[in-house]
Amino acid sequence: MAQTAIPFLFMRGGTSRGPYFNRADLPADRDALAEALIGILGAGHPLNIDGIGGGAAVTTKVAMLSPSDDDWADVDYFFAQVAVAERLVDFKPTCGNILSGVGPAAVEMGLVPAATKTVVKIRAVNTGARVEAVFAANDGRPVYAGDTEIAGVPGTAAPIRLNFMEVAGSNTGAFLPTGQRIDEIAGHRVTCMDVAMPMVIARAEDFGITGYETRDEIDADEALFERIEPIRIEAGRLMGMGDVTKSVTPKFGLLAPPRSGGAVAARYFMPWACHPTMAVTGAQCLASSLLLPGTVAEGVAARPDGSPVEVVIEHPSGQIEVVVDYAPQGDGIAVRSAGLVRTARLLARGEVFVPEAA
Repeated sequence: MAQTAIPFLFMRGGTSRGPYFNRADLPADRDALAEALIGILGAGHPLNIDGIGGGAAVTTKVAMLSPSDDDWADVDYFFAQVAVAERLVDFKPTCGNILSGVGPAAVEMGLVPAATKTVVKIRAVNTGARVEAVFAANDGRPVYAGDTEIAGVPGTAAPIRLNFMEVAGSNTGAFLPTGQRIDEIAGHRVTCMDVAMPMVIARAEDFGITGYETRDEIDADEALFERIEPIRIEAGRLMGMGDVTKSVTPKFGLLAPPRSGGAVAARYFMPWACHPTMAVTGAQCLASSLLLPGTVAEGVAARPDGSPVEVVIEHPSGQIEVVVDYAPQGDGIAVRSAGLVRTARLLARGEVFVPEAA
């Protein structure tokens, strides 16, 4: 049996990278799909040497696009997080950085037409989230060159505005899945929150770090991960997510006071390695934790006022800005939407081959 050729686009979306497929070109069966993606990315080897993965969690991500049957959306975005060193695929989460490339990819695939100012309405099928991607096009093709810089990506590119709607409780069904603003797990105070991404948020100092460490310094701290993981697993259970031992959600975040004029410094975990920058979805959740009184962020972060409000989060490679539209609700808040500016670039197009064994 010969290898199977599948058309694909290879794109950078935000600070992540991976293949973008037309969902119709891939197996419908979930188990067969997982095997195909493992073979394509080369999962099961730290360098992904037998596939097109890049040996890091931010380069083993997959976007699968299809026309949407949702009355609101133009296109469905199905995401897969493929493991690096293990033969695993997680279909539970979504990825906001990879989502940055979904609008342009939909135009490149011919799923939606392009206008001078193109607005693509996207349904993230993993979580049900609704997102508008707004970007420029010329002669029916996305514009990739521009003057927008995002931390973690060299150079500049054309801006892509992402407007996330109905982000609160998009994964678990609740803004605060445990019903508490602070939970104590194994002697640690954490805030369990679901805004675009379910997260377990804590203070860096409570875990024996400053919160200003580099990604490499954090990844080398095995004792830190040994402290984090049992708390993440128990938090997942308390959040109604079941056994999350093999799932990349909920994610984990550690907060520290800002040092460079932002609202807070943060380190985001994927969850078994530190993110080199900051996840788009994670940034929305962390920003929301700053705006809600009584979370672990209180007393650590500089709480911005007003709505909509720009929340600047400092991360290992720079800063990310999130614009949150929210309203008071009782003694809490109701998050209506969150917006960010990202960039993307088409790197290659062609066929990728699924090995015979898959």
